[in-house]
Amino acid sequence: MNGRITVIGLGPGSIGQLTPEAADALQAADVVYGYGPYLDRVPARAGQRREASDNGEEIDRAARALREAAEGANVAVVSGGDPGVFAMAAAICEALERGPSAWRDLDLAIVPGITSMLAVAARAGAPLGHDFCALSLSNNLKPWAIVEQRLQAAAGAGFVIALYNPVSRRATLAIAAGVRNIARPPARGHTGRVRPRRRSPR
Repeated sequence: MNGRITVIGLGPGSIGQLTPEAADALQAADVVYGYGPYLDRVPARAGQRREASDNGEEIDRAARALREAAEGANVAVVSGGDPGVFAMAAAICEALERGPSAWRDLDLAIVPGITSMLAVAARAGAPLGHDFCALSLSNNLKPWAIVEQRLQAAAGAGFVIALYNPVSRRATLAIAAGVRNIARPPARGHTGRVRPRRRSPR
């Protein structure tokens, strides 16, 4: 018996911004996988199990969820905001490609959510009314040089930029410096590049 796996966006934080489709999918799930603080936002249901894991364990979380779904369970995997925006939908798809062929026979659904970018824009007015882009400042999956290159290109094109992951325990001070750097032209004789500092051993 094939199970089901549903990747669900919880929205930006308020329970009022959880979509009815997402709420229904959460209620139907036998087990919910997710980052601990996100699971704390899931409305409780008697008999439903929760499987928490830490930030940075997305691929392992996806594999565990897929494995349980392949055993016949109705599994939900939650993300903040929208699961397709710097979130768990990409990890699930990556795990599906790498995993056993049986995983690709699962019933897969991705339930969209309101992103933090859209929630903040609604508070600010209409900053996304024209061309815009979203960039993640995390250098966990790509080198800082790529982050910096994309920041400079987006700023040079005049986009409104929504920045994700601007602060984390792993982030370096160069991230904040790089964001400030795109707001001003480089000094004469300077390339405009900002090199990340190496963190001291702990």
